[in-house]
Amino acid sequence: MTLLACDIGNSHTVLGLIEGGVVTAQWRMSTDERRTADEWAVLTRGLVGPAMADIDGIAVCATVPSVLHVWREMLARHFGDVPTVVVEPGIRTGVPILMDNPREVGSDRIVNALAAVTDFGGPAIIVDFGGTATTFDVVSEQGQYIGGAISPGIELSLAALGRRGAQLREVELQRPRSVIAKNTVEALQSGMVFGVASQVEGIVERMIDQLDVDPARVTVISTGYLADLVRHECRCFTQYAPALTLRGLELVFARNT
Repeated sequence: MTLLACDIGNSHTVLGLIEGGVVTAQWRMSTDERRTADEWAVLTRGLVGPAMADIDGIAVCATVPSVLHVWREMLARHFGDVPTVVVEPGIRTGVPILMDNPREVGSDRIVNALAAVTDFGGPAIIVDFGGTATTFDVVSEQGQYIGGAISPGIELSLAALGRRGAQLREVELQRPRSVIAKNTVEALQSGMVFGVASQVEGIVERMIDQLDVDPARVTVISTGYLADLVRHECRCFTQYAPALTLRGLELVFARNT
């Protein structure tokens, strides 16, 4: 079975073809709230190409309600004959959500938790490096989603510095030569890369302390399209799963069809 998995995030939308847990193709585009249903359909068909004819189902998760509304229209009008699952309250995930208000938790975070506990087991901590936000999600040994943390994403932080700093500007996101930078560009890169790495290690350490389990038993997973920029600077990660959300969407689709 071939599934088209769609992860609609604040900064980017990722489309992926996934079969048996293996992502065979993947595309990334900006999440533009101005796009119409017809424009999204043209983009989707254009990227997927002839493989669109072989798709057996579509699974969608979204953190942008306005874009999800347009996607619902697009799916109904252009892909009405394809079985579709949208991750939202009421959809079966198999992950108990132990939060004050479970409906507040982003669907992508629940999907990540499902993929993590299925493929790696619990307890686990998932760090998702997105452009707008870096999210931390914690899964218990019993497979329950028990909470997490959210911090500003690397791209958002860098853009804010460029806008508010009189003598600063946006720079290319890459690892600088040294932590102690010799110019402004590398100083910004150092602060972003090594600053985020230290933040991640600190938050993960505190989370493991609060879990009150042997740290060696906790799987710490890095994911997200900016993970490669930072994960090598962190000593806490035990797994790298770049397609974790797409894998979770495959699992949710199987549970609901």
